[in-house]
Amino acid sequence: MTDTSSLETISPLRLRMLEDMRLRQLGRACQTNYVRAVKKFAAFLGRSPETATAEDIRRFQLHQSDTGVQPPSFNGTVSALRFLFTVTMNRPDLSRHLTIVRAPRKLPVVMSPAEVGRLIECAPGPGLKYQALFSVTYGAGLRVSEAVSLKLCDIDSTRQTIRIEQGKGRRDRYAMLSPYMLDLLRDYWCEARPQAWLFSGQNPVNHLTARQFTRAFHTAAAVAQIDKKVSPHTLRHSFATHLLEQNTDIRVIQVLLGHAKLETTALYAQVATRTLRDVVSPLEHIANKKKQTKKKRSG
Repeated sequence: MTDTSSLETISPLRLRMLEDMRLRQLGRACQTNYVRAVKKFAAFLGRSPETATAEDIRRFQLHQSDTGVQPPSFNGTVSALRFLFTVTMNRPDLSRHLTIVRAPRKLPVVMSPAEVGRLIECAPGPGLKYQALFSVTYGAGLRVSEAVSLKLCDIDSTRQTIRIEQGKGRRDRYAMLSPYMLDLLRDYWCEARPQAWLFSGQNPVNHLTARQFTRAFHTAAAVAQIDKKVSPHTLRHSFATHLLEQNTDIRVIQVLLGHAKLETTALYAQVATRTLRDVVSPLEHIANKKKQTKKKRSG
């Protein structure tokens, strides 16, 4: 039931923006981030965003840049204000003054298969919970949010697939379920008997949180003596890179990862060292011809 007293403190503009976001079925986290960004803009202005001018937008973005706001947060604010100006305020002319920051794209950190194996073996206990969680995340190339929110009904042992419901971009997809992974999940189920969520939190009503996953991951990485700067997402990076090194078609990897653009998947080709080693440099062809010529002359 809605608390009418709390509604009285919400400005008509914010209330309209909340309605617009619900109408377009934006995710809950997205709505929260958009409202937070607009509140920061309003605090900077010291008045309602309805009175904002192009100069106000320029000053606000300069303020963000000067105070060291990082590109992901900077661009997230741009998305929020663009929604506010274009959809809620019907002022698309204002959104044209928003500037996106282009951050340098860094290559992902990747673990070797041996390092992944050590990390899984060092998963904290008791029981198989985190060992199964790390294995599924790596073995199916899942995002952390996708792995922790898996339900028992998402595991299809007959078709050997895992259903990912409403992943990034609010898209459903199927991930791979290998025979070893299925056996491990069965052992884990026999041990823990999870109910609705495959990996439940401290309260079985809720699934495991990303924070709990991250804490367990870093504990395992320390015990496994992984000296690289790794995070739970490194398991997904490693999955994609190892598939490329096994000569798996990049378009298949794109589908498994749920990437909307092939260029996102193609980034892993730059860190697939085995694939790079298998490519013969044109310099080698020149060198081989020189060797053959020398042999003929000496012969």
